[in-house]
This record gives sequence, structure tokens and C-alpha cells, in this order.
Amino acid sequence: MASRDDIEGSDRPVRVTVGDEVLVIDDRYETASIVNDVLIAVWFTLGSVLFFSESTHIPATWLFLVGSVQFLVRPLIRLTRRIHLRRLGASRHPRPDYDY
Repeated sequence: MASRDDIEGSDRPVRVTVGDEVLVIDDRYETASIVNDVLIAVWFTLGSVLFFSESTHIPATWLFLVGSVQFLVRPLIRLTRRIHLRRLGASRHPRPDYDY
């Protein structure tokens, strides 16, 4: 059994769950957030490459716009997750606030 000093010295977060459903919900929203972040990186990388040529400035601009709009999706994923968990009654239990 770990002593109190071992636990206080640990950098690992402690997660309190309402059940297996919370873990499934967290996993799904985390996956959605990761996919969204990867797509943002793809749009901005492609847009940057397309800006090297004068003839592709318009598609590059559109890719930057798409990537910027996807930045709005990040807080929407977090908000949707919070609402989902609150409906399950999970909001009554302390939990770390993840970036997804």
C-alpha cells in the first residue's frame, strides 16, 4: 500500500469516475479531439506548402480558413463532453479538466 508521501509526490492525476460509461465517454471525446488536432495540423501544413507558389494562394487561403474554423471545434468538443457527463450525473464528482 502506498504511503501518503508517495501519493503526494506523484505527478499522476487521480481520476474519480461514475462508472465504466464515463471512461467510454472520455475516450470518445479524447479521440475526437486528437483527430481534430491532426486535421488542423494537416490543413495548416498543406496551406503553408501551397503558399510557396503564386498559382495556389487561393487554395492555401481556404485551407487556412478551414484550419481556423476547426479551432472552434476544440472548445465545442469540451463543452459537449461536459454536458454529456453532467447528464449522467458525473459533474458531482471531482475530476481533472482535460484539454479535449
